[in-house]
Amino acid sequence: MEEEQPDIWEEFVLQSHELVVELIDCVAFDVNTDEPRIALSEVLLSLAFEHSHSARMLLHTGFLPSALVVHRSQFEAVVRSLWVLYGASDQVVGKLSAELNLVTELAAKNIPTASKMMEDLAVKAPPNAFKPLNHFKTHMWGALNSYVHAGIHPIRRHADGYPAWLLTNVMKNVNGLSVVTAMQAAMLLIGTELQQEVLTIADRYAHVLGPPN
Repeated sequence: MEEEQPDIWEEFVLQSHELVVELIDCVAFDVNTDEPRIALSEVLLSLAFEHSHSARMLLHTGFLPSALVVHRSQFEAVVRSLWVLYGASDQVVGKLSAELNLVTELAAKNIPTASKMMEDLAVKAPPNAFKPLNHFKTHMWGALNSYVHAGIHPIRRHADGYPAWLLTNVMKNVNGLSVVTAMQAAMLLIGTELQQEVLTIADRYAHVLGPPN
């Protein structure tokens, strides 16, 4: 990794962590776990928050390629959360909600890919939920695939070093997906107005969000 001013980077990482802590605290309410779709969607959002935390820690310590592999998993967890809610059949929801054993593991294979889920969401999900995910996929999917499959992106970055601007921009993308995750979690909490609170938090942390510079 190329040198970055330590104090600036440490503060950026701290602010990124505090953003996600506030987002999680904002949406930390019980949802209707009697409804399988909602319960499963909530689990996937929790998984996305966990991936967000892991990606931030990896970026903090300079492990960019590994962070981007986790970042893709973060994205896919959010996509699947929305797809479970709007696009999946009752049969698929049942397969993904079952207790884990060899039989249910085999039954849960052949779930659509993230790209197919996005196609379904383009038709079935609310536009304001689909739009940020589609923007992310349009701009990031090729590079993320390269990192997952040890393509030219990680090869060249690992050989040549990681510029500070790239670490910062990836952290912003991780943070932005955390906001999307919180917005989806707020939507699960029927009868609340938490989405506006999520946006208010995001506004306070605009300096660690936004498109890459």
